[in-house]
Amino acid sequence: MADLDILFCDNHLLAVNKPPALLTQPSPVGDAPNLEDMAKEWIKREFNKPGAVFLHAVHRLDRDASGIVLFARTSKALSRMNALIRDRQVVKRYEALVSPTLTVDEGELRHWHQHGHREAKVTRRKSPGAKEAVLVLKELRRDGDHSLLEITLVTGRYHQIRAQLAFEGMPIVGDKKYGGRPTVTKGIYLHHKHMAFTHPVTGDPIDLLADVPPAWKTGLQYRPAPPTRGGSRKRKRR
Repeated sequence: MADLDILFCDNHLLAVNKPPALLTQPSPVGDAPNLEDMAKEWIKREFNKPGAVFLHAVHRLDRDASGIVLFARTSKALSRMNALIRDRQVVKRYEALVSPTLTVDEGELRHWHQHGHREAKVTRRKSPGAKEAVLVLKELRRDGDHSLLEITLVTGRYHQIRAQLAFEGMPIVGDKKYGGRPTVTKGIYLHHKHMAFTHPVTGDPIDLLADVPPAWKTGLQYRPAPPTRGGSRKRKRR
């Protein structure tokens, strides 16, 4: 089993930097490798825990995306993290490489979102059953016909970033489902880079940063951008 990139671990939470092309949780059909099962095995080995391990994803990343995935190690931590997310007390920032370049003004994107069959659809006008989808974007760098964007999620909808960017004419590189340019690397160029919140049990400030996949550093004119908010990667155990 491949080594996991552990960003944070204590008695209540576990944060892992997920590589692209890996499921976050077990699939209801099939037995494809997934991050949750791998993380449970890591906990068993790391803490010499026999029997079943409680671990539940607080949020999910698309299979083809990469970056921070936060797991709860206790039911108390899970319920409290869910409340923080519901109350929008968790900062989640992504980086995305898009082509063509940024086609709208920097700032807020607001659409109406519907969850279709394995894809999302967004529109400018509300329709029956649609939910509001909001994000804030900023261009970090432009190289030729590519833009590196920083995206702060306000709402958390299925395929939200992918669908909203594609709707505005700037699909994510590698995201063929939404019209993005194909690549020779695995996954798509969407990475959950930064997550910040108050620890639901200890009250400590948690500020997580995750490195982009190695393929990003060698392909498609990508150069790392400095984080918007300070803070170092935490590797903590209690």
